[in-house]
Amino acid sequence: MLNIKHSIKIFVCLLIAIFVSGCGANDGKYQIIYNGEQKKEQKNQNKSKEDFTIAIVPKVSGIPYFNAVEEGALEAGKDLNVNVLFEGPPIADWQQQRNIIEDFIQRDVDLIAVSANDPKKLGPVLQKAREKGIRVITWDSDTDANYRELFINMVDPENLGRHLMDNLASKMGEKGEYAIMTGSHAAATSSAWMSYIIKQQEEVYPEMKLVKVVETDDNPQKSYMGAQKLLKDYPNLQGILGSSSVGPPAAAQAVLDAGKTGKVTVTGLSTPNLMRTHLEDGSSQIITLWSPKKLGYLTVSLANDLLKGDKIKDGKHIGKVGNIKIKGDTVIMGLPIDFTRENIDQYDF
Repeated sequence: MLNIKHSIKIFVCLLIAIFVSGCGANDGKYQIIYNGEQKKEQKNQNKSKEDFTIAIVPKVSGIPYFNAVEEGALEAGKDLNVNVLFEGPPIADWQQQRNIIEDFIQRDVDLIAVSANDPKKLGPVLQKAREKGIRVITWDSDTDANYRELFINMVDPENLGRHLMDNLASKMGEKGEYAIMTGSHAAATSSAWMSYIIKQQEEVYPEMKLVKVVETDDNPQKSYMGAQKLLKDYPNLQGILGSSSVGPPAAAQAVLDAGKTGKVTVTGLSTPNLMRTHLEDGSSQIITLWSPKKLGYLTVSLANDLLKGDKIKDGKHIGKVGNIKIKGDTVIMGLPIDFTRENIDQYDF
């Protein structure tokens, strides 16, 4: 009788051992439950950073601004010895971004960093990525905070919005009709900038009047047509402020083509290379931005820090970028740069 009980006990132990070893065999990965989410844990805790794959998703591909971001991201990947994938949709469309993110989920990347075309609609696919154990951050344009770990912002949105209005007002003599050309109302960052642009005008420049907000979807041709229509519909228009990189060059070209150089002020956000000719010929007066290349570099650098488990601290120095600031769950890269005819030749991006 004792021998039978002993045999049963050995048999049960063998079953448990087989079950446990079978659970551990999953291509070197297993699932745990943490804070209600499934997250992948590596059995090999010493996974080298060369194995990290960071996927960067811009709002749109093929425009100079995001091309410069890509250049910085790839440079950081090379410097830090991590794999960087960079892919965006041909137009600023959240559904196409979702499809790209789905593909990155299937490719089992370690982290996805997205510049969101819509703060809410991308939520489900980003949550899906997190449930698969993929880290998620945003940069350039945020989502709702519950869909990501942190947001990498170029500048403080209030400071930028008010600064952009100050620039426009100074060139318009602080009075007259003006219009705003924005990329998309849905993009959280653009929406925040615009709210502070308008607030600054209402609080500080009461003799200025906003007559129209034009949505361009970050499309150069749509921006040009929108600027043409503004000049036609509002003959007393004295200023156009473009809050996406394709807006100011399109507006400046429309002003030049309409023979209104010097009569209509064009300011806003764009790259020096897109605006160089317009600043030199006077069809635009002042342009503001930051370094998109540094933004790409910073995004990959901080993504790498997260994957390594390094804490991101206020004031931390990032090589080739500078000292960052932390504001809640947002990283702020730095201060905006103004470009004019006098200093434009100092910059090349």
